[in-house]
Amino acid sequence: MSFSVDKQTLDELNLLGKFKEGSVYNLFNQVNTTGGEQMLEKMFLSPLDNATDINSRVEILQYFQRQLPGFPFDYKTVEMMQEFMDGQLTEGGLMIMGRVVAGKLLARLTRDERYGKIVRGLQSIIQVLQACDSFVKKMSADRADHPYKATLQNVEAILAIPRVKTLLASDIYAGLSLKTVAYYYYQLKKQLYTQMHTLLSFIYEVDVWVAVSDVARSKNMTYPQAMAPEENKLLAMGLCHPTMEKAVGNSCVMHTDNNVMFLTGANMAGKSTWMKTIGIAVYLAHMGFPVSAEKMVFSVRDGLYTSINVADNVNLGYSHFYAEVVRVKQAAEAVSKGQRLILMFDELFKGTNVKDAYDGTLAVSAAFSAYRNCLFVISTHIIEVAAALKEYPNIRFVYMPTIMEGAKPGYTYTLKEGVTEDRQGMIMIRNEGILELLDQYNTHLFK
Repeated sequence: MSFSVDKQTLDELNLLGKFKEGSVYNLFNQVNTTGGEQMLEKMFLSPLDNATDINSRVEILQYFQRQLPGFPFDYKTVEMMQEFMDGQLTEGGLMIMGRVVAGKLLARLTRDERYGKIVRGLQSIIQVLQACDSFVKKMSADRADHPYKATLQNVEAILAIPRVKTLLASDIYAGLSLKTVAYYYYQLKKQLYTQMHTLLSFIYEVDVWVAVSDVARSKNMTYPQAMAPEENKLLAMGLCHPTMEKAVGNSCVMHTDNNVMFLTGANMAGKSTWMKTIGIAVYLAHMGFPVSAEKMVFSVRDGLYTSINVADNVNLGYSHFYAEVVRVKQAAEAVSKGQRLILMFDELFKGTNVKDAYDGTLAVSAAFSAYRNCLFVISTHIIEVAAALKEYPNIRFVYMPTIMEGAKPGYTYTLKEGVTEDRQGMIMIRNEGILELLDQYNTHLFK
């Protein structure tokens, strides 16, 4: 079973999107090559679903961060190699020789570019092989066992193939004879096709590892530790939003006997941001990527599910409230199947009247809390619900405080234990002078 996450969750947490401002993907997209970018995107679309794979990826990234290798390849040269290696040949050696000879004749007679393109492709491969050789020797100088040793040994084995060694030792500035061009065109595009693509995949992987570990170092991020699902824990200290400047860190401690975080606080106090912060950290942790925290230990989940920015659906005829109900039903179906999930609901049933919202929030929160194999974060403005939920020992009550500076509210974004008593709605309305504006208009109208 793969880690499950739907489009709404991806959108609400702003996880994907090369061209989306503030996306988590863009934070890590510091790669040099097109292949590296594609590999990074694939990782974002395919979170890992077991602790062994997650911790193995963490170890590789930590190794690269310690080694500080930098990206050792010229990205333009790598792109030329990729272009040269696109498409495997099926013809025999004689036909390929004839194609190359014909290409050179056409180049002389008509300035055809195909032969020159083949030569430049070969030259790019020689340069890439030489860079590969230097990089592997540098990284292999560490004779101790390390998590990337097997990969480096596989690359060394390819570079040790006699035909590859000969090409590796070639001088690209000395010129390549027609016979040499034809021979290596055949070897690389047919006999060594798989090995060359293995090297390209290695280069793209190195590109990703270098980029991600550099981001971790520059942003002072830490690496998560994955545990078996049965542990049912989420511990994160000093956790903050990775794409926000000067984000405030908070701690998140959840486990089987404390599997519901019930979050209250005024508008703008930071509730939604805190929920997104937790969701992003959980997602990145399942990728084996660094997180913005001082420490993070977590049990592997089957999936992540959020309901933060639910909108109405005009095409389906859904009101805002009905869209919320449908979203909660989807979550209930997933939970009832026995999956180990982390679920987050921001302002349950805000699309209906206060009485229904109170009843609905109380009933759903109480029902969800019984599923101890899942972790829930639930926020609400209706603080009266908290009093009715006090009888549930596995619900932890926390809030984002508001600090009044005269008549003006301020926010610390620092999580506190308990339930808020803040009610700043009317204060904000008065601060904006709305009532005075309406009074002035009425006075003018009936003067």
